[in-house]
Amino acid sequence: MKLRRLWISLWFVSFSSLADEGMWTFDNLPLEQLEKKFGFTPSTQWINHVRQSAAALGGCSSSFVSATGLVLTNHHCAVGCLQQVSSAGKNYRKDGFLARKPEEELQCPAQEVSTLEQITDVTEQVGVATRGLTGEAYKNALNAVSATLTSQCVGADTAKTRCTLVTLYQGGLYHLYRYRRYTDVRLVWAPEAAAAEFGGDPDNFNFPRYSLDATILRAYEQGKPAVVTNYLTWSQQQPQSGELIFTAGGPGRTERLLTVAQLEYERDSVLIETLRSGYELRGLLTQFRTSGPEQARVAANDLFFLENSLKSSFGKLTALQSSALLNRKREEEASLKRFVADHPILCAQACDAWDNIARAQGIAKELGAEFGMLEGGRAFQSTYFNLARTLIRGVDERGKPDSERLPEFTTTRLPMIERRLGTPLPINNALEKLKLGWSLTKFRERLGTDDPLVMRVLGNESPEQLATRLIDGTRLGDNAVRKAIWAGGPDAVNQSQDPWIVFVRSIDESSRALRKRFETEVGAVQQKNAEAIAKARFQYLGTKVYPDATGTLRLSFGTVNSWSERGKPRAEFTDFAGAFRRHTGAEPYALPASWLAARERLNLTESLNFVATTDIVGGNSGSPMLNQRAELVGLAFDGNIHSLGGAFWFDPSSNRSIGVTSTGILEALRKIYRADELVAELLPR
Repeated sequence: MKLRRLWISLWFVSFSSLADEGMWTFDNLPLEQLEKKFGFTPSTQWINHVRQSAAALGGCSSSFVSATGLVLTNHHCAVGCLQQVSSAGKNYRKDGFLARKPEEELQCPAQEVSTLEQITDVTEQVGVATRGLTGEAYKNALNAVSATLTSQCVGADTAKTRCTLVTLYQGGLYHLYRYRRYTDVRLVWAPEAAAAEFGGDPDNFNFPRYSLDATILRAYEQGKPAVVTNYLTWSQQQPQSGELIFTAGGPGRTERLLTVAQLEYERDSVLIETLRSGYELRGLLTQFRTSGPEQARVAANDLFFLENSLKSSFGKLTALQSSALLNRKREEEASLKRFVADHPILCAQACDAWDNIARAQGIAKELGAEFGMLEGGRAFQSTYFNLARTLIRGVDERGKPDSERLPEFTTTRLPMIERRLGTPLPINNALEKLKLGWSLTKFRERLGTDDPLVMRVLGNESPEQLATRLIDGTRLGDNAVRKAIWAGGPDAVNQSQDPWIVFVRSIDESSRALRKRFETEVGAVQQKNAEAIAKARFQYLGTKVYPDATGTLRLSFGTVNSWSERGKPRAEFTDFAGAFRRHTGAEPYALPASWLAARERLNLTESLNFVATTDIVGGNSGSPMLNQRAELVGLAFDGNIHSLGGAFWFDPSSNRSIGVTSTGILEALRKIYRADELVAELLPR
């Protein structure tokens, strides 16, 4: 027991010194730490205001910044919209966009903005539903109670409400999140890609940066700009060195509470394969984009996010190869195991949990390649595959009770699915053939030419021949065809002769069986045993520990603060003058013509980007950066290279978030884009 008390004492001393660490849920903020370190305790009104001003945006973050529904996010978070509203004759991603009045705003197909209205603790209900169950029975019970709780939460208001069961502390807590949905979202302003992506891949996850990675959208209701009660006021003063800063957004996924066995599996299996295949695909896409301006336009989105993902994955791998990280994890795990072993009741529940999870990693390695290729869809990298699978499974699943459906097809999820199926999608068949032919080749290479599944999928065709036949013959690019199949139900799916529908039907039974085995023998085992470990950790440390990120809204805090690189301090801010100094006229350091024309009008000393110690990861892109008055002082868009290990731990000496300053955005809007009407709306008198 002395060892335990000593370890907890050291842990809390460490935690206090690393008070900038953490992605905290809004119902469990570390108020005492904030008061002790910064002399600031946010009020309930402050917390609720920030929570309802922040917004989720399809895998990114955003925030409302006006009473008339203006939404601020990153340019790279709106690239999908920019691609969809563009055409061969008008490239808004490249050229930028500005609507000077609402009727000029362009609707973003399939885009949705949502704000978190309510958090409800449903841990007891989930515990009762799953108590004593393991394996498939546990998974089915969890899916069933999730479907019931989310359906009750949404009620009849599916158009404006979305509910999600959120797993926290690896299953130690379950919360029900209710969101307010805005499904009519329109493009208001976006700078040129050359400004938003200035520095390209060389500058990505690095600092200094000179990027205007910002875009403004607008939420609509019943055809009119949404009337919003909670929104962030825009600061006209840049953040100051040492100032307390908050970010409010949805970090995608962290793995700081995983077991050592899970981290080793991630290092040795998942990340290695991700990088190996990703680098190869990057070469293909890079070559494709050089074929012409239209090829460059349609491949830009895929290439941008692939390069970002590769750099992120490499950073994660580097972190997991660090002996310091895994040694720390082993020490923490060993200490918790000793505590559990000293308490018979806890031991009965959790002593075997780590070994059970480790065995599940062995099964994951055994099934991983086939599971990833088939159920994960890595063998079929095509938008058409995703559409065909959604139609086939969605039609089948919606005929079942909610409690028996695959989670992604419960009643509360159907409105989003139907919206995507019914929305026109810009699909370039030449790019689709390239990606599909390549992924089918990797499928054959990974599993072997003589593998029964490979033989069944390819038959007597080469990967390129199969890709050409499927893509040239399909009509799923037509949203009217997709809507007709969806409305027609099982008969329409079963009678369809569309080659993609026929193909996906032929492999879906095998894919479902593989998914069932993986979820039962790996997923359910991990989650059930992680719950036992989480409950032991609660008794050990309480809830002073923040939960892993799950893509849901979190608040993190820190200060505007630089770090040292190779013995030299990094600057905290960059300015417009630095962007012009870095300009070479050649990509990725070519400023757009609008910037060059506006140079004499600009205040070149105005700040553009800055760094802070706020703890963020992927998914925080577009998060508002706030001061103590809940004023917007920046817009998070990246982290430095050291932040890539943030999936597994936080190093306060070098981990930094990177944002665009609020004043830098205003300077660009006023003097480069002459967006006076928009500025007036952002800064009402």
